[in-house]
Amino acid sequence: MLRRRLNRLFGGDEKRVDSRTIYVGNRPCPATETFIPPKFCDNRIVSSKYTIWNFLPKNLFEQFRRIANFYFLIIFLVQVIVDTPTSPVTSGLPLFFVITVTAIKQGYEDWLRHKADSEVNKYPVRVLEDGQPARKDSEKIKVGDIVEVVEDETFPCDLILLQSSRDDDTCFVTTASLDGESNHKTHYTVPDMEKDLQSLSATIECEQPQPDLYKFVGRMHIYKPEHDPAVRSLGPENLLLKGATLKNTKKIYGVAVYTGMETKMALNYQGKSQKRSAVEKSINAFLLVYLCILISKAVVCTTLKYVWQSQDGQDEPWYNQKTEKEKGTILYVKMFTDFLSFMVLFNFIIPVSMYVTVEMQKFLGSFFITWDRDFFDPEIEEGALVNTSDLNEELGQVEYVFTDKTGTLTQNNMEFIECCIDGFQYTAFSSELDSFCVTDGPVSTFQEKAGREKEELFLRALCLCHTVQVKEAGPDELGGDQVDGPASEPLRPAEQRGFIASSPDEVALVKGAMRYGFTFLGLESKTMKIKNWQNDVEEYELLHVLNFDPVRRRMSVIVRSKSGDTLLFCKGADSSIFPRVRPEEVERIRMHVQRSATEGYRTLCVAYKRLSVDEYAAADAGLREARLALQDREEKLMAVYNQVETAMSLIGATAVEDRLQEEAAQTMEALQGAGMKVWVLTGDKMETAKSTCYACRLFRRSTELLELTVRTLESGGRRREEMLHDLLFDFHRKAVQDAPPARAGVNRSWSSANPEYGFIVDGAALALVMNPSPDTNCSRYRSLFLQICQNCTAVLCCRMAPLQKAQIVKMVKNSKGSPITLSIGDGANDVSMILEAHVGIGKIPSALLGEKSGRCGGGCARVSASVCAAGVKGKEGRQAVRNSDYAIPKLKHLRKLLLAHGHLYYIRIAHLVQYFFYKNLCFILPQFLYQFFCGCSQQPLYDAAYLTMYNICFTSMPILAYSLLEQQIAIEVLLDNATLYRDIAKNAMLRWGPFLYWTVLAVFQGLIFFFGVKYLFSNPALQDNGQVFGNWSYGTIVFTVLVFTVTLKLALDTRHWTWINHFVIWGSLAFYVVFSFFWGGIIWPFLKQQRLYFVFFNMLSSVSAWLVIILLIVLSLLPDILLGVLRKPRGPHTQQKKPAQSSGGHHQTSDRPLLMRTFSDESNTVM
Repeated sequence: MLRRRLNRLFGGDEKRVDSRTIYVGNRPCPATETFIPPKFCDNRIVSSKYTIWNFLPKNLFEQFRRIANFYFLIIFLVQVIVDTPTSPVTSGLPLFFVITVTAIKQGYEDWLRHKADSEVNKYPVRVLEDGQPARKDSEKIKVGDIVEVVEDETFPCDLILLQSSRDDDTCFVTTASLDGESNHKTHYTVPDMEKDLQSLSATIECEQPQPDLYKFVGRMHIYKPEHDPAVRSLGPENLLLKGATLKNTKKIYGVAVYTGMETKMALNYQGKSQKRSAVEKSINAFLLVYLCILISKAVVCTTLKYVWQSQDGQDEPWYNQKTEKEKGTILYVKMFTDFLSFMVLFNFIIPVSMYVTVEMQKFLGSFFITWDRDFFDPEIEEGALVNTSDLNEELGQVEYVFTDKTGTLTQNNMEFIECCIDGFQYTAFSSELDSFCVTDGPVSTFQEKAGREKEELFLRALCLCHTVQVKEAGPDELGGDQVDGPASEPLRPAEQRGFIASSPDEVALVKGAMRYGFTFLGLESKTMKIKNWQNDVEEYELLHVLNFDPVRRRMSVIVRSKSGDTLLFCKGADSSIFPRVRPEEVERIRMHVQRSATEGYRTLCVAYKRLSVDEYAAADAGLREARLALQDREEKLMAVYNQVETAMSLIGATAVEDRLQEEAAQTMEALQGAGMKVWVLTGDKMETAKSTCYACRLFRRSTELLELTVRTLESGGRRREEMLHDLLFDFHRKAVQDAPPARAGVNRSWSSANPEYGFIVDGAALALVMNPSPDTNCSRYRSLFLQICQNCTAVLCCRMAPLQKAQIVKMVKNSKGSPITLSIGDGANDVSMILEAHVGIGKIPSALLGEKSGRCGGGCARVSASVCAAGVKGKEGRQAVRNSDYAIPKLKHLRKLLLAHGHLYYIRIAHLVQYFFYKNLCFILPQFLYQFFCGCSQQPLYDAAYLTMYNICFTSMPILAYSLLEQQIAIEVLLDNATLYRDIAKNAMLRWGPFLYWTVLAVFQGLIFFFGVKYLFSNPALQDNGQVFGNWSYGTIVFTVLVFTVTLKLALDTRHWTWINHFVIWGSLAFYVVFSFFWGGIIWPFLKQQRLYFVFFNMLSSVSAWLVIILLIVLSLLPDILLGVLRKPRGPHTQQKKPAQSSGGHHQTSDRPLLMRTFSDESNTVM
């Protein structure tokens, strides 16, 4: 890293070329080649932030970038430099406490990162040196080393696969820790590689490190004596990424091409942008208000001081003569010094300890989510995860929910349902001849078959057009497969095998073909074997695989049969296949595809093409040339793919079902009842996604759907831009202009008199809206589009690319009012929208259970350092989970996470913030009023010990306990009444209205404190011996009333009492009394002057003082008492907790009285 930074500093990056040359085994090439020792970074992984040398300066710099810490540092320096009325300890000690606690927390977290880095860097690996295996630490691997990896180990760096223990020269890996895909992927050795790696003389020329996990371009030059160098193309299929795990392969050898911080994994796991909650923004706004109050107080007191001193005899009284130095001081300098002194005197109005309390509340409060038993899923043996605790309160402020469909609303558990061959539909569940049953046919035609030849061709396509691998099952895993979903049904003994695939769709199709009598037996040495109806084994030579990509939305294989025919089989989305086949064939299939999609099935179309000798020769040459290219390889391959995948014949289509998640409909209904707008963002086709929305009750039969798709844009026979303009204005008139104003708190109803609108948009139409032609009004289109979406009950965005998902979220997030957004997804394609939203939620795949026991040879440390947004723990992988703020096992858990935990977290922290400003204003206002009675002489009202410990000891623990345990409304009531979520929407408790109420209350109580005690002091003799109280007694009485009042105020606000609340509230009051006795009852040798010596004793010896203290406390709390008595209870707030019910989904509660219940009863914790 240091070398890279120095190169960047001195212009070294300008000499950086686009490719690198690697010497395999670090052996020089033949004499004809010049050997230049390469210089690459080592294999050390560094995820830590600090070192032992830079921790102190770097951490202090970062902490003092926070405005509150910097402010108190300035105050402390002023106290040290300027003669101020209070000791520097009063502000220095709280600041030191805050800085120390934060530094310890951050230092501990970085120590964990150092520890994880060390485990990875010191992990032993095996490297071939001079042909002999040698063990060394992972961090000592160099680019060019040949590394040995055995099964279930993680690759320590990015490797090019040279040799595999499998006969077919392949290996299987899982990349769940990288891209979220939990299925097995097949990688291939370099073609025609020598078995003896000791004598291998080769160089690799490849691109420089870049973060794209799916792209790699390179070529390998293999040198043999007396032969020209052989050139082999290298692609992503040859690259084994650091962090991936070797599976179902005993051993592989690979050459290191990228190491350390240049691996793709390290380049991908850089720090994410910091998310800030709305509460933090409110705190900053309130701080500015209180800072203005502080400056105003200092200005007023400074002005009054010099006005008072301008009177005769007041500037220099006989008892306080000025020194020569004071007489020589410039007036304006002295005025500025006095202003700073008053700033120091009143600086405690800014609550620095609030930041520590807020961080502790967030950190400790996050454990209630991880401990919640209701979030525990026995299938994956995991509960909810909290990757960041900074956004707990945002869970109670969500206005928009953006959800993925596949794997989030649905289970991503694919099951083959039916197929259509040449216009005739066949179900997967029948007992007729050959397992086929005709259920319907083309228009008005029934009980007809497509013909045996077409049926066999279709089933061969299903058995050949895929990347599935066969794994012979062991005794404990008969009939199983390494895919996302469980095995469908037990196979016959001869077919007891498992399947390894990168997509659950492919396994479902292969199993569907098995039900129809065609069995895929596996791939051996580029030969694919299938067993047909007659139990004859057919062999096909696999020539090329045209891989699937989201742009083409299809994949193809080119095979050669025993008879010498060259066939291309292709499958993909209907929108991708239909334009490449004959139009008359499309009409026979289109009806079935649309009907299957309407019923919620995922559909794929299947086509084939016979290639002539010349066509295949041209395609083969084009593919080989494109795969050897170092520049623009993807574009060249795409051109060849598009050229060969034309003029195909459409055979049929398949329908695969992806079932809904458990309680998906109830969850979506509850979120909408809570006032949230739910948008579904998916890459699936419109018909399938629309049926899912109906099943989830996002759309209802009475909902009028507004459709902005390619179909509607092309239906008018005009340019797309013209139709887009007309449709947007028409939809805007319906959904916005003519719609009645929405009323807050009104639930949706099946028989609602007001029209409900649902909006459907696809990726192509969205591209026109977001990036229109230059002659159109871009901002106008976006504004209309956003207004239409915001006035619809639900929005469905289909055929979305990952980037478009993020664009949608960003558009809503930056709209008027800055609504709080939440994105939830389970796959790598959802990461962009998860990171973009205010809160991101992810989903853990159950298929990963088998991965956890594998040993980690490197890479795990980076995973822990890369977490940032909320995810549903799903079957597509952990990428969404790692990049999320929160992760939940199932979609149904989102309901409790938001409606219960989010609601309570927001109420707690909002009360904490308001309470801190309130109690500090109560604290400082008497000090300000006291200046009017001491000639603005900067005389402090309170002792320095009280100034220091007020926020640290006397009033800190009760509000922390309140902010962790308070439940103003029972969790069961919150779950049963989703509309309660609306009561706290739009930051309701931290608006200026509640802030003004708390400020007025603090001013009222501060006036009561000061003038109530002043009235007491109108009696000159308050003790039995006739002695009078002094100014320190005055301040002590005010402080006593203050501490008891603000603490009892919190007790009045507490609705959910636990033994912890009792302990900290009454314990804090007792600690204040005990401390005051000890502080004033002992002569402390380290104090030069002891102002409170026996002051507290004398105060309590006066009956009048006792009476006034009690009377002022009651009088101060009287408004809260009257407000609580006179306020009418409303709605579910007054409902008692419901008894436990036996039906599933209801939450059991304790039978103990409310005051005796602890937090464990309410959070359903798992210890």
